Amino acid sequence: MNVYTIYADCEGDPHVFVTNMRKFLDSLPTLHAYRITRCKLGFRSMDLPEFRIDMEFHTMQDLDDAMTHVVQNVDDIESKHVAFNNMVKDNIQHFLYRDWPDE
Repeated sequence: MNVYTIYADCEGDPHVFVTNMRKFLDSLPTLHAYRITRCKLGFRSMDLPEFRIDMEFHTMQDLDDAMTHVVQNVDDIESKHVAFNNMVKDNIQHFLYRDWPDE
């Protein structure tokens, strides 16, 4: 599994941020699963943003197809992307992980 992880802080109502994020993620056709988590009580050992979003894709092609879906604005997905992305503060980090060792 390929896991695309985003750490982000949000401006505004966190419930609206997560609702908008879910609408966007639910519209990605090649996304296998996702999880949205929030730092509990500010407990962390590093200065990471408050929210963590993990998106699971079976293959790198699935991830690429999801990105293409957004870039080509299929089904007006850009409006869903903008709805949560406008609420992201400057502190955002992106990571790509995979199950290891490879199968």
